[in-house]
Amino acid sequence: MEKNIALITGSATGLGKRTAIELAKQGINIVVNFITSLESANELKKFIENNYPVEVIVVPGDVSYYSECEKIVKTAQDKIGKINILVNNAGTYVFERKDMIDYDLQEWEKVIQVNLNSVFYLSKLIIPTMRENRWGRIINIGFDRAENSPGWKYRSAFAAAKTGLVSLTKTLSIEEAEHGITVNMICPGDISANFKEANIDDVREIKDDYTPIGRPGTGEDIARMIAFLCDRYSDFITGSIIQVTGGKDVLNKYKYQT
Repeated sequence: MEKNIALITGSATGLGKRTAIELAKQGINIVVNFITSLESANELKKFIENNYPVEVIVVPGDVSYYSECEKIVKTAQDKIGKINILVNNAGTYVFERKDMIDYDLQEWEKVIQVNLNSVFYLSKLIIPTMRENRWGRIINIGFDRAENSPGWKYRSAFAAAKTGLVSLTKTLSIEEAEHGITVNMICPGDISANFKEANIDDVREIKDDYTPIGRPGTGEDIARMIAFLCDRYSDFITGSIIQVTGGKDVLNKYKYQT
């Protein structure tokens, strides 16, 4: 059986990087995508190749543009083979807290393009190959309770994009089920920048009063769930919106403070 090949968007750093490592542990070949983090991408490639018997390539490209997505997919196919796992990890976010009316046009469009349109672009390019092989995995990234379409003050563009992605996830899961393709969404908890590349054991002794489980979340928490969904025996799970939050209400993060 040929090895699987996973394209992980925005994977030179953060959750994408931790996911690349986790999938490499499972023997999956990796396409590391980035925009500007070439040095980090090459460091990740070297780390994976030194530790796991898989192939890794690094491919630059801004997934908010269809033409760039075409280049990413073509480069990957030419260099490593046909992609059958797509992890739509890339996402942009406006950190400034402001009402929707105060977003400028470029901010709004960029958030929608990266968080929603890119999933359409890459799925459209990659699903035909998955259909040919009668097997594929697509994993999208959301936010806590995205399936309920909650209002999120000051995060209007991000929330709109991700809740739209919930519907797209469920629609694709229905359309592609007969082709052996599953489509799911992972909704991470409030994982701080310091822990996005961390292992679970790194935080076992760190107390987090805001999270019911009592410790901070890590990149490994998210990556393990992604790896599970990529497994061939996880084919009965599709159209699911899976919370990985440690029990925290992320939109009301101080609810559990003691």
